[in-house]
Amino acid sequence: MNHTLIFILLVLGLTGFGPNRPVLAKPPARHAVPPNVIFILTDDQGYGDLACLGNPWLKTPNLDRLHAQSVRLTNYHTGTTCSPTRASLMTGQYSNRVGVWHTINGRSLLRPGRSDESEATMADLFRASGYQTAIFGKWHLGDNYPLRPQDRGFNEVLVHGGGGVGQTPDFWGNDYFDDTYLRNGRPEKFQGYCTDVWFSQALRFIEANRKNPFFCYLAINAPHAPYHVPEAYRAAYAANPAVPNPNFYGMIANLDENVGRLVQRLEEWGLAENTILVFTTDNGSAAGAKLDRAGQVTAGYNAGMRGLKGSPYEGGHRVPFFLRYPAGRLGGGRDLPQLTSSLDVLPTLLDLCRIAAPAQNRFDGRALTPLLTGTGQGWPTRTLVVDTQREDTLKPDKPSAVMTDRWRLINGRELYDLPADPAQQRDVAAAFPDTVARLRRAYETWWQDVSQGADEYVRLSVGGPENPAQLTCHDLHPDGNGQAVTAFNQEAVRRGSPALTGFWALNVQAPGRYRISLRRWPVESGMKNSDEAPTGPPVPGGTAYSAGRALPWQRACLKIGEQSMQSAVPTDGSPPVFSVALPKGPTQLRAWFTDAQGMASGIFYVLIEAEKPFNSR
Repeated sequence: MNHTLIFILLVLGLTGFGPNRPVLAKPPARHAVPPNVIFILTDDQGYGDLACLGNPWLKTPNLDRLHAQSVRLTNYHTGTTCSPTRASLMTGQYSNRVGVWHTINGRSLLRPGRSDESEATMADLFRASGYQTAIFGKWHLGDNYPLRPQDRGFNEVLVHGGGGVGQTPDFWGNDYFDDTYLRNGRPEKFQGYCTDVWFSQALRFIEANRKNPFFCYLAINAPHAPYHVPEAYRAAYAANPAVPNPNFYGMIANLDENVGRLVQRLEEWGLAENTILVFTTDNGSAAGAKLDRAGQVTAGYNAGMRGLKGSPYEGGHRVPFFLRYPAGRLGGGRDLPQLTSSLDVLPTLLDLCRIAAPAQNRFDGRALTPLLTGTGQGWPTRTLVVDTQREDTLKPDKPSAVMTDRWRLINGRELYDLPADPAQQRDVAAAFPDTVARLRRAYETWWQDVSQGADEYVRLSVGGPENPAQLTCHDLHPDGNGQAVTAFNQEAVRRGSPALTGFWALNVQAPGRYRISLRRWPVESGMKNSDEAPTGPPVPGGTAYSAGRALPWQRACLKIGEQSMQSAVPTDGSPPVFSVALPKGPTQLRAWFTDAQGMASGIFYVLIEAEKPFNSR
């Protein structure tokens, strides 16, 4: 074996960047009944957005109590934005490898599996082991077949669309209050505030499965923007000039009440003892502090960290993680300072629940059971990487952090000694060139591994179980390889700008004839293309939707595969419809409108429906 190969194998072994089976430890003593799992994941809440972690203004008594009863990971890291973290949680893999490195533009879609490996999700594995599985809230890994949560292992699904309530794939008009969500793919109207709805529906699921093992994924969209919240919660912080965003704090206060309600019900139903209860968040704070241009806090509270959501500095990806499991003797208010990440969650939960992963599964994380149980002698030195892509094309040397227990290499050039400088104020790269070089080599090894599928598209399927399928510009791959901002929420759709041109990556499941209609507004809105959307109703703690303008479209254009066609826009406001014969297999769909001057404008929504199959003879 040559020296180069030996070096590569050593790096892969030390960092965990190569294919590996989960490193599973011996879990706590077996119990007659498998433990239940409730996994609470909040959205855009950072390490400093809790009273128990030092916030001087925010009141979170129920989460503080859970913190006191839990094992706490104090050096736990996620992605810097929503979808990448969720992909890692669901697969135990680096998100870039499984197709997720953005929150829009078709790069928030979790790959359903490749020919050489399986992308089984956390829900797949729990369900295969006899658990009832459910998700309530935010999925953000695909809104069309075969990427929806009901396609990825969840028995019970109640979710909003896209990356937040009111985003483009979400049900039209949702604004956090009295919304319509999708239950197992079908719209259902609810009364009340979104966070209250998620917890109420989760409690209903838990009560119905009290005698069966269950996995409940409570993926709360709060406190993600827009910062809509009942007035009483906002008012509690509005008079304090030190609070950077009273609505944001109010959303967390409402969340805290719901956590208290959940814990109380678990105790009343006798489920608290044998339930693994996890509380964590998906990335750094979005609105808990204000920063200067260097990323240092100038107002608010960020637990002494530099950077917020999206940043490679600690404030972008070090978040709280509490785990309580009384029957497994995991709790008691212990802090674990070792470097851990969202990659570790899936192998850890499988280990605690004694679930074996299929042989074809690979994990980049490792089971944390030795640390959780206090038997972690010999815990290995680790090197982990987090990066921020936010483009259609995966590219090296984007903002990143290469992490060890001691060091942070930021963007390949800045080096920080975390024990000595937790606020990351003193770049010591010049004093430790060997460390910079070593961590840079670790990044390059990691990149070679996770970027192997960079040229692949995660495709939405048409002509299958979801028929018709409504595509949205949220998942549109932009023309060109640079950054692109699409109309990712309904407010931008109402404004009609920006209307991006690009394509949807599709997989035609069955050959046949398809009707493709190009729409200004989604089907559920009931509006014609020529309609102007009315102003939305008042929203507590927020701003109502603005009126949506009609656009002066004259011609509709469509290209799918090698077929191109166009037609005049119907004068009655109905959407232009094309009937197209499509063969089975992968393809790209492009659609756009032009105005009287020939200027092109992208499509916001496309409805595609299989009409009838080809004659097989």
